[in-house]
Amino acid sequence: MKYRTFGNTDLRASEVGFGVWTVGTTMWGIADEAVGIRLLRKAFDLGITFYDTADVYGDGLGETILAKAFQGTRDRVVYSTKFGYDFYNHPGVQPGQRERPQDWRPEYVRKACEESLQRLGTDRIDLYQLHNPRIDTLRRDDLFAELERLREAGKIRYYGATLGPAIDLRQAEEGKCCVVERKMTTQIIFNLLEQQVGRPLILLAKQHGVGLMVRVPHSSGLLEGRYTRETTFGAGDHRSFRVNTDERKKAWLDAGLKKVERLAFLTQGTGRTLAHAAIRWILAEPCFACVLPNIYTEDQLAEFTGASEVPDLTPDEVRMVNDLYTRNFDLEPAGAV
Repeated sequence: MKYRTFGNTDLRASEVGFGVWTVGTTMWGIADEAVGIRLLRKAFDLGITFYDTADVYGDGLGETILAKAFQGTRDRVVYSTKFGYDFYNHPGVQPGQRERPQDWRPEYVRKACEESLQRLGTDRIDLYQLHNPRIDTLRRDDLFAELERLREAGKIRYYGATLGPAIDLRQAEEGKCCVVERKMTTQIIFNLLEQQVGRPLILLAKQHGVGLMVRVPHSSGLLEGRYTRETTFGAGDHRSFRVNTDERKKAWLDAGLKKVERLAFLTQGTGRTLAHAAIRWILAEPCFACVLPNIYTEDQLAEFTGASEVPDLTPDEVRMVNDLYTRNFDLEPAGAV
C-alpha cells in the first residue's frame, strides 16, 4: 500500500481507503455486522488506514462498527465521518432513498460531533465532513465558526465536505466554493466514465493546495469488469434503482458496457485489471489524496488494495482516456453515462 498527504495538511493515509457505507448499512447486501467487522480488519491488515463513514450510515452503525473493528488500534487509523443529516428526528432509510432533512445550526453540529465521538469511541475525528451541503450552507459563516471552535478544542483535526448525493451540475459552484473559498478537503464522484465534477476542480485543487477524495471510482461497478446486460440486483441493493426492469436504466448499462470495451488498452499486456486501472487513472493526479472504492467482498478488497502494486498509467494512456471521454467514447450523445 502507498500513502499520500491530503493537500497542505499533515493528514496522511493510504491512497486506497475504505468507504464504510457498504458495511455500515444494508444497502449492499451485508446484514451481518460480523462480516463487516471482518472486512474492516482485513483491510487494515492489507495496509488501508483511511476509513470514511457518516453518522447517518445505519443511523450510527457506520461509526460504532469502526469502534468495534479497531479497538486498541485507534492511533494507527484515520477516521473520517460526516454530519448534516438529521437522522435523530428522521430515522431509518427514507422511501425511495430520498434525502433526509439537514440541520446546519451550530448547536446541532456540536451535538452531532459529540455523538459521533462517542459512537467512534475516540477523542478526536481526523476529518469531519459536511454531508452533501448546498451552496448556501457552504457560505454560512456561523457554521464554519463552530467548526473552527471544534478544531481548536481538539475534537476534530480537519474539516471538509462531501458533494452529492449524486452528480449534479450545481456541484461545479459548490466544489469551487469548497476548494477556493474554504480551502478544505472535498470528496466527489469521479471516475473514467463520470468526470463532470472532477475535471474543473483538479486545477483549482493544485493551485490552492487542497486534497481531493474520490468515491464511486468504479462507476457503481461498471469499471470492475464484471457486469453484463443481464446483470440485476436484489431489491435491497441500492444499485437496483439504476438497472433493474426500467429500460431507460438498461440503456445506462448498455452505454456503460460499450465504453468499457473501449478501455481495453488499459489492461491488455499491462498487468492491470480494469478495476486497478480505474484507481490508478485517478491517482495519476497528485491532488487526489484517497480513492474510496465500494468494498463488500474479500475478493474486491484484495483486488482494490492491489492497485497500489500495479504499474501507473503512462502519460499516453492518461491522454487516450481523456480524449475518449471528450468524444463520449465515440458513442452518440444520447448514450452518455
